[in-house]
Amino acid sequence: MRKYIIMGVQGCGKGTQAKMLCKAYELAHISVGDIFRWNIANHTKLAARVQRLIRQGELVSDEIVADVVKSRLAEHDWNFGYILDGFPRNAVQAEFFLESYDIDAVIHIVVPDDVVRERVLSRRLCTGCGLDYNLIHHRPRKKDVCDVCGAPLKQRADDTPSAVADRLQTYHEKTAPILDLFRRKELVLEVDGTQPAEGVYEEIQTKLGLKTA
Repeated sequence: MRKYIIMGVQGCGKGTQAKMLCKAYELAHISVGDIFRWNIANHTKLAARVQRLIRQGELVSDEIVADVVKSRLAEHDWNFGYILDGFPRNAVQAEFFLESYDIDAVIHIVVPDDVVRERVLSRRLCTGCGLDYNLIHHRPRKKDVCDVCGAPLKQRADDTPSAVADRLQTYHEKTAPILDLFRRKELVLEVDGTQPAEGVYEEIQTKLGLKTA
């Protein structure tokens, strides 16, 4: 059984890598962000609780996030293991996790801030089918038009220079203590995220000891 955490700033490609690893090794991709989005789309009690906090100008508490993770891991549908994506986001959450669960490795995809800015500001989303594009690596054949459904492409509302700067600052402030905690346990593997996706994937496989000669 393989149990991993994957970390990296938004735009580093961790979602892509998690999906590739999950497909190859039959792992469950546990994305905390996806879990919250599913709850909001389905108007669950958890969604109502979270939205009430947001309306009051409060952040989603560590307790709520921990409950979501515990509930998801308790489903035990991960016979061959899992990759946890989007958690932990701070030292409190990391300490909770280490007290309750064991982990084989923390995959940290490292990308310089200037590369992250370029990637994020180049993202486009189809307003019809929801397909993701990137004007650096995945351009539409016709400018601002989806190749699949022909609907217009748009930039995400939160993909602005100021929003990206805020996310980078928050990530660095919150993530450094988490990585230090995991490093003390000798769990962190640093991976160069500036490579093409295939190169990042091969480096992850090699450092996890998954790549055979």
